[in-house]
Amino acid sequence: MSERYQPLAERFGAAMKRDEPLARYTVARLGGPADALVVANSMTDLTDAVTLAARHDIPWIVLGGGANVLVADAGYRGLVIINHTKAVRFEEGGRVVAESGANLSTLARRCMNQGLAGLEWAVNVPGTVGGAVINNAGAHGGDMAGSVRWVEILSLEDRPHVELWGVGQMRYGYRSSVLKGERGRYVVLAATLILEPGRDPGELNARADSFVAHRKRTQPPGASLGSIFKNPPGDYAGRLIEAAGLKGTTIGGVQISPVHANFIVNTGEGTAAEYRALIALAQRTVQDKLGVALELEIELIGAWGDEGSVIGDQ
Repeated sequence: MSERYQPLAERFGAAMKRDEPLARYTVARLGGPADALVVANSMTDLTDAVTLAARHDIPWIVLGGGANVLVADAGYRGLVIINHTKAVRFEEGGRVVAESGANLSTLARRCMNQGLAGLEWAVNVPGTVGGAVINNAGAHGGDMAGSVRWVEILSLEDRPHVELWGVGQMRYGYRSSVLKGERGRYVVLAATLILEPGRDPGELNARADSFVAHRKRTQPPGASLGSIFKNPPGDYAGRLIEAAGLKGTTIGGVQISPVHANFIVNTGEGTAAEYRALIALAQRTVQDKLGVALELEIELIGAWGDEGSVIGDQ
């Protein structure tokens, strides 16, 4: 074992895996091996893993549900921390405190069943609370910025310490926040949401079910990363890709969905390189034909040979 991982091995023992394939931890079922991987089942696990990696100069990333990320076929040269911190606490006045590894859609259902309104839009949004907080996840006219009030953050500035940020400090925008792209400096530990109490659970669930039905009608099933590109102002990325003649285009084992052109589906034997090639084709063709630059909504993670650096997000 490389000496650099010895402190992690001493802390996590056999729970630290070496050369672990990342495809099983991502929604698109793509991605090569991580040099090391640990599953954080508690807040102590999460903070210890991050702190040890930072202290010993080990590159690290945190993955939640594995949605919204494309991991390179070559994998990740460093430590991958799978965030399974899932505790949720319901307090008075519609206040909900959720750890960052909690599944977002499961949290939404739990809130609705307690008569708390405000997260119905999230019922079919994949991923975890932490990723949703960083990316300002949203759908059906709602987003995290509308519910988040406080974010508990592990800051690695100067020395590891916990900070509590108000929603204003998050600088939320469309599918973005001040934390996006700040890997290595901050980790979301938990979020406090303020929802509207006293609503009828049946009505909330019925509204959420209508969102689920709409998604089934308009979005493809199977192994995809969700929306690949952000919608440009006043337009839709899927419409632009279809207008550029790319709907249904296939490279290897991945395809621009014939159902919705802003989705790329791994048909079973695809690779991350093929996925990225389709992304590049869509960006280039839409730019050339329609004059619009499509901006990625997903994150690229790992050892992409042409990048020269490690990139990713929680």
